[in-house]
Amino acid sequence: MGIPESQLETWSRQGEVGAAQATYRSIRHALTSNTSPVREKDFEVYLHGSYRNSTNIRADSDVDVVVQLNSTFRADVSALPESEKAFQRPSYLRAAYLWDDFRTDVLEALRAYYGASGVWETTRSLRVPGGAGILRADVVACLQYRKYQRFRSVRDQRYSEGITFYALKENRWLVNFPKLHYDNGASKNSQPRTGGEYKPTVRVFKNARTYLVDHEVIAEGLAPSHLLECLLYNVPDAHFATTYQKTFVDVIGWLIESFLDGRYESFLFQHEQLALFGDTPDQWVPNRAMALLHNLEQLWEGW
Repeated sequence: MGIPESQLETWSRQGEVGAAQATYRSIRHALTSNTSPVREKDFEVYLHGSYRNSTNIRADSDVDVVVQLNSTFRADVSALPESEKAFQRPSYLRAAYLWDDFRTDVLEALRAYYGASGVWETTRSLRVPGGAGILRADVVACLQYRKYQRFRSVRDQRYSEGITFYALKENRWLVNFPKLHYDNGASKNSQPRTGGEYKPTVRVFKNARTYLVDHEVIAEGLAPSHLLECLLYNVPDAHFATTYQKTFVDVIGWLIESFLDGRYESFLFQHEQLALFGDTPDQWVPNRAMALLHNLEQLWEGW
């Protein structure tokens, strides 16, 4: 019989979003107040992760907030021909206000607003404590990132916009594309493609993964939420059916077949800028994904 449709429907529901929105507004206010050292800078603040993408479930708590400086950016020109690289390099002056300056100022603004002892630094973010009506937040201070496809002049250029920041303890620059991730997820969820079933299906699988963790079937770190979402993004639209039972079975079946015949090697992150599986620290290991799928299959068969 498998997992009842009623259980899957419960798992498909989005978690509460009011506190996440309040957290975002609070952080934005802290950064734009009259005393904030970044108030006059060219930056934007937006939610990132499951709350931004409407894939949050009840188990989600921490909020991810991006604080993106746009007046300074880092560029990837590797895809440009040499002639266009020669145009791009001298087209922008070297920035005087750099990432570490911006991060320092964002930290100062947050500590002035929430208290010096309340905001602390992690490897990748600035952590803001939760409080009355707001959740704990990881604030990522970053620069705009441009992955160029064309550069003929400042007025004639094309690039994919991402973010980049330096992970201090990892001693490397990290790159992500949260806006593209959001846009591609919204497109896949649209009526012409999956009829609004993509994001609820992501929540079903996230809750099923959480069920396995809670029952000590799999380890917490086997399948991080963002990697699971990206895995499902690669499933063809036609497999997101009108019932969650059919979708659950079809998606797992298609993914297992994809690992057996090697199709998984072409899978991409939802932002479509990087292969999902590989040997870099930000990619997923295939056998971990397969372990998750087999445990999900067993969960269905043994319910």
